[in-house]
Amino acid sequence: MRALLDVNVLVALLDAGHLHHGLATDWLASHRRHGWASCPLTQNGCLRVLSLPAYPNAQPIALVAERLARATSDRSHAFWPDALSLLEPDRLRWDRVLSPRHVTDVYLLALAVQQQGTLVTLDRSMALEAVPQAQKKHLTVLGAAP
Repeated sequence: MRALLDVNVLVALLDAGHLHHGLATDWLASHRRHGWASCPLTQNGCLRVLSLPAYPNAQPIALVAERLARATSDRSHAFWPDALSLLEPDRLRWDRVLSPRHVTDVYLLALAVQQQGTLVTLDRSMALEAVPQAQKKHLTVLGAAP
């Protein structure tokens, strides 16, 4: 099952000084054969975070873009366009969305479900039940107990 990498996983992969860099690189190395994906939201988020002046290991945005482009040119990568609306009937259970801060999270989970993949994240507060079609196989939380 192809893995859509959340922004936090992309950031950890591209920042060797990140607390979870080893965890993310080890996970990707052992799952690369299944393929990985990014989308406009995850690419934009990665570019933004790694180039923010307040980020501990901030880098010039041109350098971040170059590194992300190099990573996404790998044969194991697929680009998933943002091709769904959360407003479609039965796409989400809005009463299960934990807070407005989780809208992007559930969108990425719904995109992974639509693409028959899994969302890989470091976020332990994902609301699987917010996406009606989501099953445990559609969400991988790195560092969480199996």
